[in-house]
Amino acid sequence: MRRDIFQAIADPTRRAIIALIAVQALTPNAIAEHFDTSRQAVSKHLRILQECEIVKKEQEGREIYYELEVEKMKEIDQWLEQFRKIWESRFDQLDNVLSTLKKNEQ
Repeated sequence: MRRDIFQAIADPTRRAIIALIAVQALTPNAIAEHFDTSRQAVSKHLRILQECEIVKKEQEGREIYYELEVEKMKEIDQWLEQFRKIWESRFDQLDNVLSTLKKNEQ
């Protein structure tokens, strides 16, 4: 089953995993140490993130390291950018209204 990227980042544990591996690549055991949950639960979260191509795994000897797939994160940022522009525009409008009200008070 192909998962949606937004479905993957909707879960707080997966967002926390993303934040962890954004700093450095980590093994599943190293990731699991940061959570009060089983190693199997962390593995399930990693599998979902990998299916959505948010993380990729690299094998180094016996160890598997998970790292952030930056290009996929850029897709999320690009989607959010349209809303960021709307919010900024509305905040600018609010600033103008507040400035006008402040001038009228004086």
